[in-house]
Amino acid sequence: MNTLTITQVTKLYDVTPRMLRHYEKLGLITPCKSEDYAYRLYDEAAIRRLQQIIILRKLRFSLKQIAAILQDNAQQEALQIMRDSIAELDSEIDSLSKVRSIIGEFANLLDLSLRTKMSFDLLKDETITEVIDTLSLSKSTLKEKYSMNDLEKANDVLNHPENVRIVLLPPFTVASFHQIGKNPEESDEISDFIRESQLYEIKPDARFFGFNHPNPGVRDDGLYGYEQWVTIPDDEDIQIPLPPTLTKKHFEGGLYAALTIKFPEFHRWNDLVRWVNESDRYEANYSELGDEIMGGCLEEHLNWVYSAHMGWPENGIDGQLDLLLPIKPK
Repeated sequence: MNTLTITQVTKLYDVTPRMLRHYEKLGLITPCKSEDYAYRLYDEAAIRRLQQIIILRKLRFSLKQIAAILQDNAQQEALQIMRDSIAELDSEIDSLSKVRSIIGEFANLLDLSLRTKMSFDLLKDETITEVIDTLSLSKSTLKEKYSMNDLEKANDVLNHPENVRIVLLPPFTVASFHQIGKNPEESDEISDFIRESQLYEIKPDARFFGFNHPNPGVRDDGLYGYEQWVTIPDDEDIQIPLPPTLTKKHFEGGLYAALTIKFPEFHRWNDLVRWVNESDRYEANYSELGDEIMGGCLEEHLNWVYSAHMGWPENGIDGQLDLLLPIKPK
């Protein structure tokens, strides 16, 4: 296999550049370098490792577990991780079986009431009291087939975003930083601005957003851009001087479908897009600029401003993001 560029890898394996770099930081993947290229290249060994990571992620292992599995030459820890996962799945299967049985009872009673024309009030019938208390459930379709196609289908069900929220972002003013390069989203410009200006003390409700500008694959050189926003006071009486690298902009606001993810699960964009496409109430309202600004989609890094203000403490708040896709009512 010839080496692949980061753009080729992201398109072939449906991963984002940030995910790849995060895997590299964890020591899961090691790209190779070439004098002919200024950016990352991935050889056969790196691609094989990426494929292993993708499969293990679809099998619902965390990145911490995946690191342990791939780095465990003796395979003892990997075996224990697999056994623990099986135990968790058995618990979910047992819970799903109970729920299925209860729903089956309800369906039988309703069917009987329809056939006999006898009234049956589902919410008042004593059978409802037999429903077990809150269960932590995931829908699983994994049975006896192990092909990649079956795994893909099972993963789609497991990751179906049932907790999508509809949010209305208000208009606000932002300090913007835009960069094109190898790792444009890893700039410290906004973090430095937050700390030096004491923005969090002045505006504790400040929020941080980011988006590709332009998206990977738009440029022929393999580089891409990322624009970062942090909200700043609109009050004319509270003026915060901006460094020359930052630009003041105004955001008009709008309606968005939102899905919360853990860093770096950016592949969940596909789940949010599917949810919007399948919605009977909303449809996508992408920007006319298209991939130049990621269709108008935003990524809000939750608790980002506070963490930056505190100097990114080692044991700080876990990284979470809201994926935000612009929508409008049908």
